[in-house]
Amino acid sequence: MSIITTVEELSALYGGVSEASVAKVTKALTAEYRQMIEASPFAALATVGPEGLDCSPRGDDDCVVRIADDKTILMPDWRGNNRVDSLANIVRDPRVALMFLVPGSNTTMRINGTAAVSIDPALTGSFEVFGKNPRSVIVVTIGEVYFQCARALMRSQIWNPERFIDPATLPTPGALLKAAKADFDRETYDREWPERAAKTMW
Repeated sequence: MSIITTVEELSALYGGVSEASVAKVTKALTAEYRQMIEASPFAALATVGPEGLDCSPRGDDDCVVRIADDKTILMPDWRGNNRVDSLANIVRDPRVALMFLVPGSNTTMRINGTAAVSIDPALTGSFEVFGKNPRSVIVVTIGEVYFQCARALMRSQIWNPERFIDPATLPTPGALLKAAKADFDRETYDREWPERAAKTMW
């Protein structure tokens, strides 16, 4: 197996970048970048900590983040599994990266920057849904923002309903858990999960 070990080898293999690949990067949100991000109900949040890397799915009923200004976005931390991997990373290493998906669009948005975890009552309270507030809000300061080449989503045909996979053909969450822990009660977990998720969405 031949392995690339230097940036110089990569450059020789792939060549230079196009003008558009460089020109698209901005240090703050443009009106057009803002419009794209405000259309996104889902983002992947990547963080880094002493134990390694983490990439967490984040979703909301509307826009997955609130844009505070052209350099700041706010992401409420809604109910999850309480592992707090992303938050634990952020409080020790503020570097973050986000990728936003817009349903139906092959153009994705990227933000790289730094983050802090806020528990300010006025801020968490401003995200109230059905009388419930997030326990914290991730405050992201934008270092750079840009859109991503559409080829990956085009190749995957991710929005093509004809390519959707029937969930019934896949392992259930309970089956996945039992594969990791042999004595796990998969049947009870799968039976109770839909109702539990509906009651703990926010």
